[in-house]
Amino acid sequence: MPRACAYPVFAARRRRRGFDVTAPVPDQQQSGNVTMPDALRGARVAIVHDFLNQPGGAENVVEVFADMFPGAPVYTSVYDADRMPDSWRKLDIRTSFLQRFSPRLSIAKAVVPLYPTAFESFNLSGYDVVLSSTTSFAKGVITRPETCHICYCNNPTRFVWMYHDYVAYERLPAAARYILPWIMTPLRTWDYVAAQRVDYFVAGSHNAARRIAKYYRRESDVLQAPVDVSRFTPTTEIGDYFLVVSRLQPYKRIDIAIEACNRLGLPLHIAGDGPDRERLESLAGPTVSFLGRVSTDERAALMASCRAFLLPGEEDYGLTPLEAMASGRPVIAYRRGGALETVQEGVTGTFFDRPCADSLACKLASFDDGYDPAALRAHAENFDKVHFKQRLYEIIARHYVEHRESFVT
Repeated sequence: MPRACAYPVFAARRRRRGFDVTAPVPDQQQSGNVTMPDALRGARVAIVHDFLNQPGGAENVVEVFADMFPGAPVYTSVYDADRMPDSWRKLDIRTSFLQRFSPRLSIAKAVVPLYPTAFESFNLSGYDVVLSSTTSFAKGVITRPETCHICYCNNPTRFVWMYHDYVAYERLPAAARYILPWIMTPLRTWDYVAAQRVDYFVAGSHNAARRIAKYYRRESDVLQAPVDVSRFTPTTEIGDYFLVVSRLQPYKRIDIAIEACNRLGLPLHIAGDGPDRERLESLAGPTVSFLGRVSTDERAALMASCRAFLLPGEEDYGLTPLEAMASGRPVIAYRRGGALETVQEGVTGTFFDRPCADSLACKLASFDDGYDPAALRAHAENFDKVHFKQRLYEIIARHYVEHRESFVT
């Protein structure tokens, strides 16, 4: 629901005369085979994202935003150029004062209470449209009433609203476990207030839309995050290993996949890095290999040759299963969260029902490789970035026109 409808008391306050939408027209008005709507031609657009200090699915979405709006600056709290792919170096990235401390992930986590101020400090008064991408703080930017702020929300802030689930598998010192609940309360309050500044929400999944409605009391369009199908190619040369591609964080439950493959003596390749790597390596048996960060081409090759892709934890949505499908390989996922939106039982993969190694091991032991690669890829193509761009253009244009008309009496 647009904010004007959800909060009628604010609608009258938002109406102003003389809304000026004139601006230089970007040099490029279309992206790939998708054409920018006329309503957005000449609009001054800024992109906002939480962090740019490790690559992942959310960052892939922001790259699509940047492709849709060539020349639009990307505002973010911190940017670690050494950890991000080289493609980011061509973008106009503008960081907050937190960049002076350090863009490193370990430092970024230590200054969490400063992030609200970091995003509120950005001056976005020169833009007609602000497109934020968030799982945490980016939605909290402050915009003028005339500016249309559209938030693409992958999920409400997980560690704030799902605190107990988030810390259940974190190895936190006793002092941190005592202090954190006291920090979470003001952060939760800020997060709710920040969500009310957004004019329109676009949820990255139906799963996220339900949480946005629950925690923020806001309605949203649903546009599932895209996969670049062209980067992945099926092959007939299938290996004997199962595959995990993920940030190595405790809530991802990669320990379940390791324990299940240990028990069955099955080869497991784990691509990715993160704070949980040392613990996971201590759990791994001789059939488990840690590959660290891999390039896009290496990831595509791993996807195409695996027996199946494993998604052992509850994901908000999850792009990597779609990448596996685009590579012609099935997915074995925990039957919760975003996997329910992308995995079709018996067609593109299968599920295990309990978040434990026993349940996954039973599924692995009886796993049948007989999936049709063409059907898997055809399913992934429904989520291709070309379709995503066209739909997002339509959503942004519709809300931008509606927002602009709210200032005409």
